[in-house]
Amino acid sequence: MALRSYQNAGKVKGHKLSRGTLRRILRFGRPYRSELAVFLVLTVVSAGISVVTPLLFKVIIDDGVVPEARRVVVLGALAVAGLALLDAVVGLVQRWYSARIGEGLIYDLRSRVFGHVSAMPVAFFTRTQTGSLVSRLNSDVIGAQQAFTTTLSAVVSNVVSLVLVVATMAYLSWQITLVALLLLPVFILPARWVGGKLQAIARESMQLNAAMSQTMTERFNVSGALLVKVFGRPEEELRDFSAKAARVRDIGVTSAMYSRVFFTALTLIAALATALVYGVGGLLAIDGSLEVGTLVALSALLIRLYGPLTALSNVHVDVMTALVSFERVFEVLDLAPMVDDRPGARDLPAEAPASVELEHVSFRYPAGDEVSLASLEAVGAHDSGPSALVLDDVSFRVEPGQLVALVGPSGAGKTTITALVSRLYDVTGGTLRVGGVDVRDLTQRSLRAAIGVVTQDAHMFHDTIRANLLYARPGASDEELAEALRAAQVWDLVAALPEGLDTVVGDRGYRLSGGEKQRFAIARLLLKAPRLVVLDEATAHLDSESEAAVQRAFDTALAGRTSIVVAHRLSTVREADQILVVDGGRIRERGTHEELLGQGGLYAELYRTQFRTQDSAGSAAELSVHGER
Repeated sequence: MALRSYQNAGKVKGHKLSRGTLRRILRFGRPYRSELAVFLVLTVVSAGISVVTPLLFKVIIDDGVVPEARRVVVLGALAVAGLALLDAVVGLVQRWYSARIGEGLIYDLRSRVFGHVSAMPVAFFTRTQTGSLVSRLNSDVIGAQQAFTTTLSAVVSNVVSLVLVVATMAYLSWQITLVALLLLPVFILPARWVGGKLQAIARESMQLNAAMSQTMTERFNVSGALLVKVFGRPEEELRDFSAKAARVRDIGVTSAMYSRVFFTALTLIAALATALVYGVGGLLAIDGSLEVGTLVALSALLIRLYGPLTALSNVHVDVMTALVSFERVFEVLDLAPMVDDRPGARDLPAEAPASVELEHVSFRYPAGDEVSLASLEAVGAHDSGPSALVLDDVSFRVEPGQLVALVGPSGAGKTTITALVSRLYDVTGGTLRVGGVDVRDLTQRSLRAAIGVVTQDAHMFHDTIRANLLYARPGASDEELAEALRAAQVWDLVAALPEGLDTVVGDRGYRLSGGEKQRFAIARLLLKAPRLVVLDEATAHLDSESEAAVQRAFDTALAGRTSIVVAHRLSTVREADQILVVDGGRIRERGTHEELLGQGGLYAELYRTQFRTQDSAGSAAELSVHGER
């Protein structure tokens, strides 16, 4: 523990805690104040027992063995045994309280951080590194917990033990106590020297381990593994990983040898100190100025002197390490979500019309310092300047039950509009209303309960089909699941699977094809039964057969619902009640398919370059779909 303290010195050297950190830490410990009080009392009792036992050895030898008083020897031995039993019981109870406090704090901190991070806007997750967030929930939370258990216990125990041991040794023999204290620098200097050597290689080892963890996280998910294979780079990946692992191996060997040298030196010095005490004390005993039992007690106390002294010599590092972990947790908790419920926000009424209205809306994506922390972004600079406008003076209205299609070139702002409707971001200027109410005046929960979203990348958790569907409506029965799957044109697939609804879909649903995942996403949407549907190129990258099946599912999903669709298929565009042509963050044209073709503008150009090739094939597909229905 002493070596680890010196090794960690570089991490907290010169670090200044933020104002109010200690007060916030104490607030976290307030629910456990009774347990903490008992825990500290037990720590003091345990420290006291460690001093009483050597004194009993003195009594047994000086008052029992030397004068041959059997009763004193027996009673003394029984007292030592009783103290050992008491110490064992105290240790067990102390461990229970330590675990109770520590695990309770871990639960509180993890729950707070997880809930807070879950409430962050999408912009936060597009910038932060997942591994860094997980580290805050694991390593830093555990480090913060140690402030109330390991560090607090060690400091109290070492201080009490040191005071009692030094006072007792000085009472028994000030000469030997002085000799013992003069040897203290010989204990501390090796620790500082080895700790300093280990700081640099420990820092490098942590960086390499973090890099290897990131490599494994990225390469061992399905997308990463597929990318490595299709580019034929397994050998290069292995060489790169092996080089890092080899350096970690070498560091491990060096660290082990430094540690061994350290402990060998301390063991040797402790043996020399014991020999010195016995030598000096033995001469004093021969001269009659020191009793034999006192010499044995001093020797036993000596063992209890150097440990606390060495630990307390660098106690500020242990305390600061724990406090810095708390500070890193608070850093995340203090980052306010950009999208949050206003005070007094109300639920979207169930009877509110499923209308959407954008009035002079403008939007720019937030800068990094507005939504994230630089310490959570391991790659790239943390930008702080304002970004360019993505949307500028956008106005349109979608009436209840209408289908509106958004078309335009890539990067025009279509997906941004859909993100604003579901309030993944808040508008920079203007107003966006759902059901006639500004979305910023509505609770996010009620708004998102009314909106269903399907994107071109239908994400599924590494779980069963049943669990992925129930995420939309936890109380749905098997009959309701089957009905949604039939409407989504995917029930036949599920029924043919050996495990049926209990089939595990794999990481991100990679055991399913793109079309199958899309249809499961539609089934999930149908289970949710939203009043407003947002589709963001949900049929992109599908083959014609999958697209036809998904399109049939969409016919069911969109029936009678207000729908906003980012479209790239002619069949969807033709059926729209209104087509909005988006370009450069503005709505350049609006109207029906025939009206826009007649204007001969941007939509007509898009039709010639993108849609026209789908015309004949799309018409055939539509005939096929109508024929099947």
